[in-house]
Amino acid sequence: MFTIEGIHHVSIAVRDLARAKAFYEQVLGLQEMERPPFDFQGAWYAVGTGQQLHLIVHEGETLRQGEIDTRDGHFAIRVASYKETKAWLEKTGVPFEARPHARAGFPQIYVLDPDRNVIELNADQLDE
Repeated sequence: MFTIEGIHHVSIAVRDLARAKAFYEQVLGLQEMERPPFDFQGAWYAVGTGQQLHLIVHEGETLRQGEIDTRDGHFAIRVASYKETKAWLEKTGVPFEARPHARAGFPQIYVLDPDRNVIELNADQLDE
């Protein structure tokens, strides 16, 4: 058997890199990091301690056509404050689905990025 140390990165497909970068930097506040010189467009972001998010420009199809579907594939980012995160999303006008008393046992907020990738923002506890 082998030992897992943690998740290194999550990669998601985007169609318009500039639009995606604006969302991840301006809405989620992620900091772009250096990326190897691949033969395709993309961007890498540091998320927390040691984890990364990789955006890969891909013209392929997405399965998402409707609204936020919390059962669809997604990735989750832990936030320090549910209340501050919800207030920020309201201020920026990003549609979201709030679940302050989620069955998961911690408060959750779901959003879609411009390419309809589902993102969960969750906090350790409800601070509303």
